[in-house]
Amino acid sequence: MKRVAVLASGRGSNFQAVIDAIGEGYIPAECAGLISDNPGAYAIERARKAGIPFFIVDYSLYASKEDYESALLPAMQSLHADLFVLAGYMRILGARIVREFPGRIINIHPALLPSFAGLHAQRQALEYGVKVSGCTVHFVDEGMDSGPIIVQSCVPVLPGDDEESLSERILSREHLCLPWAVRAFCEGRIRVEGRRVSITGEPPPPPG
Repeated sequence: MKRVAVLASGRGSNFQAVIDAIGEGYIPAECAGLISDNPGAYAIERARKAGIPFFIVDYSLYASKEDYESALLPAMQSLHADLFVLAGYMRILGARIVREFPGRIINIHPALLPSFAGLHAQRQALEYGVKVSGCTVHFVDEGMDSGPIIVQSCVPVLPGDDEESLSERILSREHLCLPWAVRAFCEGRIRVEGRRVSITGEPPPPPG
């Protein structure tokens, strides 16, 4: 049985999607715990309700990113997780942490990478005027939203969309794609060769 840990900074709806999928038996794993950099994150309440251990490493208490990650790393190590899932985690992990867990950290991003990396991806998409947007689950490397892509799903950008409406439409796809990717990892069906990720077995969720 694989152990999956989640890092989240906000409301934690993708965290909920993962723990629901674990509870339903869709993902053959146990949730080892939640780590949040934000003591006010609703994800913490989700963990409490589910009886999942949670750890708060409050970013605001540290003088630098290096000091923060010096506290974050032992918290991550203590969970003995096979996979770490960044689910609305609003920090870029430093090289020290990425190298500690190579090929064992994945992220969900609300855009079709490599387009619109970083913050406010939905706003970037609207400002650019794209007709299609979506989400990407990818492995985390030492860059910003630049690791090998596991799965993507697209949604149309509709006339009259604003950042909120587009975000909600993309989020519904995130809730399908992230559990699917975690399941594939836990079942050992993912193979990475350079930037190419191949996955055997169950096909990904339909495009949207």
